[in-house]
Amino acid sequence: MNERLLIFLLVAIASVSVQAEESTTPSPIEFIYDSSGSMWGQIGGKAKVEIAREVMASTVANLPDGQRIGLVAYGHRSEGDCDDVETLLSDAEPAAVPAALTAIRPLGKTPLARSAMQVIGQLERSQQKATVILLTDGIESCGGDLCTVVKSARERGIEFVMHIVGFGLKPGETAPLECAAAAGGGRYYDANDAAELAAGMNEATTQTVDLPMNISVRATKNGTPLDAYITAYAAGSNNAIQNARTYHKGALFHLAPGKYDLKVSALENTDLKPIWLRNVETSAEVMTEKEVSFDAGTVRVSVLNNSQGWDSVVKISDSETVVSQARTYGRSTEMQVPPGIYSGTVQALAVEGTVTTFKLAEFEVSAGTTTEVTHTFNTGIAMIGVRIGDELVDAVVSISDRYTGKNVAGARTYTSASSNPRRFVLTPGSYSVTYSSLGKHKGHSGSFDMDIDAEGAVERVIELTTAVDER
Repeated sequence: MNERLLIFLLVAIASVSVQAEESTTPSPIEFIYDSSGSMWGQIGGKAKVEIAREVMASTVANLPDGQRIGLVAYGHRSEGDCDDVETLLSDAEPAAVPAALTAIRPLGKTPLARSAMQVIGQLERSQQKATVILLTDGIESCGGDLCTVVKSARERGIEFVMHIVGFGLKPGETAPLECAAAAGGGRYYDANDAAELAAGMNEATTQTVDLPMNISVRATKNGTPLDAYITAYAAGSNNAIQNARTYHKGALFHLAPGKYDLKVSALENTDLKPIWLRNVETSAEVMTEKEVSFDAGTVRVSVLNNSQGWDSVVKISDSETVVSQARTYGRSTEMQVPPGIYSGTVQALAVEGTVTTFKLAEFEVSAGTTTEVTHTFNTGIAMIGVRIGDELVDAVVSISDRYTGKNVAGARTYTSASSNPRRFVLTPGSYSVTYSSLGKHKGHSGSFDMDIDAEGAVERVIELTTAVDER
């Protein structure tokens, strides 16, 4: 599960207020629930039927006061019966849903069209409008045409909106469901795990037949539709009002007439920061349409030390702020930024010395292209050891800039050949070195100066005497 989507989902459940300003008594929500045999399949080591039950319980628990529920299940009584469609709840309270779902067991086929016909028939007889939400983990398996059924019913004047949530469907299977949702004036939501299922169900229950769709938001990257998450806030506030997701097709949802700030966050193929649309105005009569472009170019950064790839932290900045940051781990690293003129810095890791952060020359990034940026720096090596005769001596070694006195490195030699002499990777410069012995040879100290050249090496083994060194 994408971490950003999980965070958005938690915010949605905690803060979204259902907008029912147009009717004090909300029209019923009719759920069509998949209880076919395939619901025993697993996602993330857990049966889909268990995930669906938990998500349904959470979804209905967040519905507004006074919301009435209908529940139709299919495939739960007979393994091969395409007529196995049953109304489990009618005009019920949301609290009745969990127990009704616990009592059924997935078993049979997937008669989507017949299930929809049963719900539509009930609406036609009662002359009542409703929001219909179909949850399915598969496509029609009984020869029906769900899209035609829904389209025909709407053409006959039956007033409903149908949303469809596909759970764990394979690529290429969703087209008939998308067709049916569009024919029903609703949305198709694709869910591949528990969090995405919860996000889809929560959004579907807020986009009801009582709330006509009046805002459309599309997100693209370099001209290609992008999956993005939208949070609507009352303009100028931190009060989250509504959430929606584009699913590559664009989000279509309802916002009460007013002004809003929309935060649009890309969920894929980019590390660009969210884009804000400020003071977006909606009305009851006109569809407000917005398009957000996450156009970006790729910056491929290579950092070399003495011609070898080097681990570094790279920051890319515009004229005001850091827009992207990454670590190279010794190899070329790609970063995405909006088109523009940039500079930046490279902070070399595992390197010490007078200068370890370097400024990048200014470069330009264009949408849909890759800009190569290479920064090369050089270091030298200092090998500093301490001994008495053949015995290695533990000592503290400190290195500072010879002219400013600023300390740039320090370490202990210990008494192991792996660390004595101690290896220091230093940028070119003039340094002062001090040492102070520890342990049984404590009391020896001294200093010396050294120059480090690019790709050069300095080795200094300090030979102590048994007496306290007075150098």
